[in-house]
Amino acid sequence: QEEKKQLTLKVEELERKLESTSAQNIEFLQVIAKREESIHQCQLRLEEKSRECSSLARQLEMAIEDAKKQVEQARERAVSRERAAQSKVLDLETQLSRNKTELNQLRRSKEDAERRYESRLQDLRDRLEQSESTNRSMQNYVQFLKSSYDSVF
Repeated sequence: QEEKKQLTLKVEELERKLESTSAQNIEFLQVIAKREESIHQCQLRLEEKSRECSSLARQLEMAIEDAKKQVEQARERAVSRERAAQSKVLDLETQLSRNKTELNQLRRSKEDAERRYESRLQDLRDRLEQSESTNRSMQNYVQFLKSSYDSVF
């Protein structure tokens, strides 16, 4: 009777632990899903920024070509207009340089974020695998207890 009580208590305790581990597994899966969604959103934003930068680069290249034509025309007209056109070209080139720098920073940020999220994801996968292994061990132990209990009674 006493052994039966002890075994019953152990079984109940193991079942509680199993439920707790299952809840943790669900939480881990939710965290993984959220992080994957976050990575996906970051990738979408990066793609959008890349398209914007490409469009701006094309616009800037066209604007620079236009500015160069205006500079040639301005040279023919007057020195003062030439200075204004050159100033505009410098502004456009500065903006192009800033956009290229921003694009490079965005790429680096994306790569850093992907590495961090990949590391975190692998961490969670390892924890999940460990938790599943623990679950299997507990299930085997519970099965062993059940079969032992059956064989005793």
